[in-house]
Amino acid sequence: MNEALPDLKGITNYGLKHRINAGRVALSGQVGFFRKFFGQVKSEWKEDETRVTFSDFAISENIISDLQRMFPKDAFCSEESIALDEELELRNRYSWILDPIDGTNNYALGIPLCGISLALLYNGSPVYGFIYDFGRDVLIQGGVKNGVYDGKRSASVRRGPFDNQSMIGLHFPLSKNDVNRLQPLMEQAKVRSLGCCSLNLAYCAVGLLDGCVDFRVRIWDIAAAYTLLRSAGGEVHFLNNSPFPLESFRVSTTSVPFYAGSKEFCSYMQNSLKFDSSEG
Repeated sequence: MNEALPDLKGITNYGLKHRINAGRVALSGQVGFFRKFFGQVKSEWKEDETRVTFSDFAISENIISDLQRMFPKDAFCSEESIALDEELELRNRYSWILDPIDGTNNYALGIPLCGISLALLYNGSPVYGFIYDFGRDVLIQGGVKNGVYDGKRSASVRRGPFDNQSMIGLHFPLSKNDVNRLQPLMEQAKVRSLGCCSLNLAYCAVGLLDGCVDFRVRIWDIAAAYTLLRSAGGEVHFLNNSPFPLESFRVSTTSVPFYAGSKEFCSYMQNSLKFDSSEG
């Protein structure tokens, strides 16, 4: 089911705008560091078999420190800021979810499909998102009742039929069962595998892709891009229960599989491939 946009009742314009401006400044302040170590930094593998670099930790610490000084009552969540088995209860009105480098494999190897993802949540629901797209050197940002901007360009999802000229993003590897289910989709559309989930969703939001499917994604990968896509007129359908409103943050959390994109793409997934957002 495509969820309704979060209710902003009780939120103050000043409180939201102040945080939006602060988030933009904090993220933008790390772009130079991100560029400096792109393809140059050593990496290692974590317990959960994902790659991590020094840059992940440094960017995470810097952004959270900048925002924490301004908003000490907010909650701050990052893949790199808490232990694997630690759980952070989100009882704060405002919270932030940061992925300091989405696409760490690409970043470490010198492939420019990567970026920084930062989401602002209100009562557990994303209301504004920032994604720095390194490959295009663009900040994609936007949120509920604020529109979406691809750099300085106002952006929205693609409109029109889903056909053999449409482009989609997929995250590999896929199980044999998932390959079989998606075979008609892969035979019809032009497929791209970016290796960066936040960019898959963000590119749907700004009209570069028609849709995307991901069975392996975690909450920090999608929080910012989720609100971008929803605010740009797109749809997000979770195959299990929706993670929002988010009540707690845990690095060892399970994946949140979904399909998302334009209304036409999501209709194709439901009607032609029989995907249901409550199939769990």
